[in-house]
Amino acid sequence: MAVFVTRRIPAEGLRVLSQAGGCRVQQWDSEEPVPRAELLAGVAGKDGLLCLLSDRIDREVLEAAGPGLKVISTMSVGFDHLALEEIKKRGIRVGYTPDVLTDATAELSVALLLSACRRLPEAVEQVKNGGWTTWKPLWMCGYGLSDSTVGIIGLGRIGQAVARRLKPFGVKKFLYTGSSPKPESGAEFEAEFVPLTRLAEESDFVVVTCALTPATQGMCNKDFFTRMKKTSVFVNTSSDSATHRECHICHKKHHGSTGSQQPPGWATRGGHAP
Repeated sequence: MAVFVTRRIPAEGLRVLSQAGGCRVQQWDSEEPVPRAELLAGVAGKDGLLCLLSDRIDREVLEAAGPGLKVISTMSVGFDHLALEEIKKRGIRVGYTPDVLTDATAELSVALLLSACRRLPEAVEQVKNGGWTTWKPLWMCGYGLSDSTVGIIGLGRIGQAVARRLKPFGVKKFLYTGSSPKPESGAEFEAEFVPLTRLAEESDFVVVTCALTPATQGMCNKDFFTRMKKTSVFVNTSSDSATHRECHICHKKHHGSTGSQQPPGWATRGGHAP
């Protein structure tokens, strides 16, 4: 069996492949994504493909691989980079790695939220640039989580892990939205299932943890951001690039230029507050 690996992966994973009986491994041995031309050439004639979320596995790649491709494994929780319908037509098996990054993603989501609401990047920059002189009662105070309302878009594994970590901060109310209510999951946090519009209007903090699907893509659009409080904090750990563009445009227009455009897994905040 011949396998193409699209990136440098942990040695243990490569060892498992190499030690599998009759498995011949070809690897793009780099920390950087495999160029498209190299991907198309590397997958040709292979039985298996081990890819990452940065690799777009579409019809072109499947045709380049040929009819012998039997399995695709992606080292990611998400799988929106895979052309699932095309893959299904060819009878190719798909593997992915759910739940391996739940805790890490939740912790980073909370870190981003605290960083934005307490204005840590701005404060650090001021210290570096000599802007800090002495303590000032109203300087760089930001907002607190105590008695706040937190809205979570997608109360799945990661959404629940985020809520579990935020609850001890004294959050007053958790709101959540998704494809359907999850009373058992929400009970732990006394979370209320609400429409997306209400979540936007009432939340002091919004955390997006839902999977990227045709149903969720672009759900945080211009209308969503215009409904948000000007002082709210928005944290996105999903992979919807359309949300990023809408957020940057609407945030700057309606809340001022206190946030910044960043890649997936980032936070932005509204106007300053004492």
